[in-house]
Amino acid sequence: MSKHNQEKPRCAWAGDTILYQDYHDHEWGVPVHEDRLLFEFLILEGAQAGLSWITILKKREAYRAAFDNFDAARIARYDAQKIEMLMQNAGIVRNRLKIQSTILNAQKFLDVQQEVGSFDQFIWQFVNGKTVHNTWRQHAELPAQTALSDEMSKALKQRGFKFVGSTICYAYMQAVGMVNDHTENCFRYAELKK
Repeated sequence: MSKHNQEKPRCAWAGDTILYQDYHDHEWGVPVHEDRLLFEFLILEGAQAGLSWITILKKREAYRAAFDNFDAARIARYDAQKIEMLMQNAGIVRNRLKIQSTILNAQKFLDVQQEVGSFDQFIWQFVNGKTVHNTWRQHAELPAQTALSDEMSKALKQRGFKFVGSTICYAYMQAVGMVNDHTENCFRYAELKK
């Protein structure tokens, strides 16, 4: 075990990888209300489908560079030439469907902003604007999806979003702090519950 890991009790999934621990300690479960970052997480969670989150975390900076720092207005205008360019980018997941869905999702994201005022307002309605603090004793108790993520997935799909199945939506809810799924023995649980 690395020294970094012994400092504080963490969720089991944080392991002893510095990248994972930093993400766990500083981002996972922290409420996000900034539209650009909400969009970034939506795209990254979709990109993760079928892969491990560490794979995406390692590629995160390359994603930011490749996708104009997740500027939805710019991504929404990407054309076939840009898709081919992205398909050659080894820094990201080179899956045509995922790349095309990023462009489509950017367009749908802008539609939501136009209609509701902000994506933040739209997405946080599923938890009535407040973090749901769960009480898990161990990582094995965490669900892969819930009735809330089912509802969110359905609403996003109705609006034309892709790569937004219930499991992806639940991982998204965990990432952006709509749910606090740190286990109760984790030092971040109490910090985020304050």
